[in-house]
Amino acid sequence: MRTSTLAIAAALALAACGQPNDTRAQDGVFADNRVTPTDVMTMKASFAPVVRETAPAVVNISAVGVQRVQDPFFSRFGFGPQTQRVGSVGSGVIVRPDGVVVTNNHVIEGMQQIRVTLNDRREFSARVVLADPRSDIAVLQLEGVQERLPTLNIDDQEEQQVGDLVLAIGNPFGVGQTVTNGIISALNRTETGISDSGSFIQTDAPINPGNSGGALVDMDGDLIGINTAIFSRSGSSSGVGFAVPATMVRRVVESAVGGATAVVRPWLGVKGETVSADIARSLGLDRPQGLVVTDVYPGGPAARAGVRQGDVITAIDGAEVNDQGGLNFRVGTREPNDTVQVGVLRDGRPETLNARVQPLPGDADVDKATVVRAGVLSGAQVLALNPALADSLGGDPFATGVIVGRVQRGSYASRAGLQGGDIILSVNGRAVTAAQQLADVGRGSEVVIERRGRRIAGVIR
Repeated sequence: MRTSTLAIAAALALAACGQPNDTRAQDGVFADNRVTPTDVMTMKASFAPVVRETAPAVVNISAVGVQRVQDPFFSRFGFGPQTQRVGSVGSGVIVRPDGVVVTNNHVIEGMQQIRVTLNDRREFSARVVLADPRSDIAVLQLEGVQERLPTLNIDDQEEQQVGDLVLAIGNPFGVGQTVTNGIISALNRTETGISDSGSFIQTDAPINPGNSGGALVDMDGDLIGINTAIFSRSGSSSGVGFAVPATMVRRVVESAVGGATAVVRPWLGVKGETVSADIARSLGLDRPQGLVVTDVYPGGPAARAGVRQGDVITAIDGAEVNDQGGLNFRVGTREPNDTVQVGVLRDGRPETLNARVQPLPGDADVDKATVVRAGVLSGAQVLALNPALADSLGGDPFATGVIVGRVQRGSYASRAGLQGGDIILSVNGRAVTAAQQLADVGRGSEVVIERRGRRIAGVIR
């Protein structure tokens, strides 16, 4: 975090108690010197200096794409899918002076033409450098940039606290910038339904449609998050907004400018369950905390570090972890081959283990699927699951079995009732781990599949 004359929170502290602008103690421990305004003069302090410094780096993004749609009326007469132009509008933030812009993936997903308008009304075409649906972050490169552009500093130090003042700056609807203020309502929000590996900053600063991809800034004028979602029944802000933390933003940006075509997320190789009050009592813990390990991937980073089933993981590199999403986020912000400190409780005693995180093992290339050529499951395109493939498909990296892709129309597999996305778990009580096992499946075989989270068992006639 940079020291700046824009530090309004520090200015309020100075006016109220005369203390220097020092947000950290000498020993590196965070110093809690935030204060509440105590007089009329401090209550009149303005956000204008912060806005002047940050607003030029926040841009409007308009995108156009082509979508194929099937009209039910015309399909009766044999006409195929029609094409129609679709549009998307959002906001973005310039993070490098050569025109690197961060926005939400959902703003530009499926779009072919992207136009970026700066606060001073200059316009640039942009191309997608890297899109990461898991974090909902995309990185764009403006084309034809001839000079250094205004930027926002990405502050990934995670020094924020609940109650800190923040500004949400966007450039929606093409009508110009909007600035709203509020506070951080919560940190490390994971169970939001937005992502299985996200940990969000929650704010009550109003975030309205078109603000997606805009900046969440602190009182130093630093970028601490990218506004990405709201909880609302009406479609407008209801005081519950979420921003992707700068830690993940920086990870995606560094991957993009480093030439990567995708963000490679390492994993720890553990699966666990949130410690509830009942679990805490059964484990003899004084309060619910952490993630109790239910499975450890053989030979994975956690296994090599000595993590065991029954351990309670409480922290990664000192950051508290209380569920699987939080664990995935903390590990996912690190580079492959980084060493992380895993805080665990084992038999009620705290321990720290060092784990070298690695990319998920296996091959995520779905083009390597094969078609079953014989037996009653012939005509099904299948691929054996591995952690990398399962994760890329949004599933459990620990999942085993053979996943079904396309099913040829009129084939034996189609008549047997197989559908794309089914996971074949076992045949006649024997676990299926390779596509070759399906070639000799005959009539009368009992097959167990998983379909949309439900297990279904049946006999093929």
